[in-house]
Amino acid sequence: MLKVYNTLTQKKESFRPRKGRKVNLFVCGPTVYDYSHIGHARTYIIFDVIVRYLKEKGYDVFYLQNITDIDDKIINRAAERKTTPQKLARNFEKEYLKDMKSLKVDSVDKYARATEHIKEIISQVERLIRKGFAYQIEDGIYYDISKFKEYGKLSKRTALQAEDSVSRIDESKGKRNKGDFCLWKFSKAREPSWPSPWGKGRPGWHIEDTAITERYFGSQYDIHGGARDLIFPHHEAEIAQMEAISGKSPLVKYWLHSGFLTVKSQKMAKSLGNFITIKDFLKDNPLRFLRLLIVKTHYRSPIDYNEEAILQCQKELARIDEFTNKIKNVKDKTQEGKVELKIADYENNFAEAMEDDFNTPKAVAVIFDLVNKANVLISQSKLSSTGSKDIFKFLKKVDKIFGFILKEKSREKTPQEIIGLAKEREKYRKEKNWQKADEARKEIEKMGYRVEDTEEGPKIKKI
Repeated sequence: MLKVYNTLTQKKESFRPRKGRKVNLFVCGPTVYDYSHIGHARTYIIFDVIVRYLKEKGYDVFYLQNITDIDDKIINRAAERKTTPQKLARNFEKEYLKDMKSLKVDSVDKYARATEHIKEIISQVERLIRKGFAYQIEDGIYYDISKFKEYGKLSKRTALQAEDSVSRIDESKGKRNKGDFCLWKFSKAREPSWPSPWGKGRPGWHIEDTAITERYFGSQYDIHGGARDLIFPHHEAEIAQMEAISGKSPLVKYWLHSGFLTVKSQKMAKSLGNFITIKDFLKDNPLRFLRLLIVKTHYRSPIDYNEEAILQCQKELARIDEFTNKIKNVKDKTQEGKVELKIADYENNFAEAMEDDFNTPKAVAVIFDLVNKANVLISQSKLSSTGSKDIFKFLKKVDKIFGFILKEKSREKTPQEIIGLAKEREKYRKEKNWQKADEARKEIEKMGYRVEDTEEGPKIKKI
């Protein structure tokens, strides 16, 4: 039985969706004013893994993500670049979607822009005013947190702390309470705006999420995910808004929050200038390194990013690649003297780890235990081709969830000229004409390829 750690109750709970096998899941998406960094990738990759696992278990998951495409940060950055907020937002939205494709985060069913849900946002603000939870002052409509008696139940607090993520600092002098937040902000001259019953303006940060989730899921749903810096005030505000409107509790049955990706124990953040964009990371490293780095740490724990951690991932993936090559080449079909690994045991151990609040590091350890045990059998010629096929089938199943186990075949074909030179080199090697063989090798390397001599024969690889 799957158990998940619920931030709201601060304990592990059996996972039972509200309606049978149907799971509605929402994860906070980006504010599109800049390139996304690998700290963001940590959250999006781990929720991609969680969704893939739920689908593998037979759940019917609808994964929704918002796009914050109007915000103070977007307006300010657009002014700096002498462009419009809409053009800037669309440009960085495209870049974000490219990043998700590069990360192989392919489990999101719907990306919903804030600006395409203005009608729903206005409807929520109207209902909050009508029910006495919101009030109007000079610069906008604000939520009165004193009216919602359970404000703070998710984070167990009501005041900002240093690590909290904020989109706008709502510091209007006319606020009733220090923690009150803006629902609808009246626009200044030349700022983007939409008509409303209270005058032209734009939505607050928190209200867009509840307006979007109400549109697609209704007033209650199964899972809300995001990074832990969003717990307060963002997710706390979502609860206050939607539960006040609907009168139903809880808004979300299970709250899941991922830990930070840190650099020297500091949260990776644009404001600190210690970030590496997803695009820049993938220029220098294969995606598999990043997915392994993220998956081998529990989603609720921090990951400290450094070069040593990436080098370790490189070594571990090299072990996996070497192993998958070996099991593909086990040809002996006879069972005499063979030892069968019980793949069912590894499948059960993997499932047991994942069922325990998506314990991916424990699940990764199961994979390496299998690699170690099977390597011993291969070295002793005790693994049959049937056994190797069972192992490969299991690894393929795991790879559908984790996305780093199996190395993708290069789609680029090796030029015939390179193949010809490699054949010539091999001919010279057999003739023990080492000078000619070395000349052919150098010619191949000049053209951007190298030849690796393996037990199965020479392999051509692009440099």
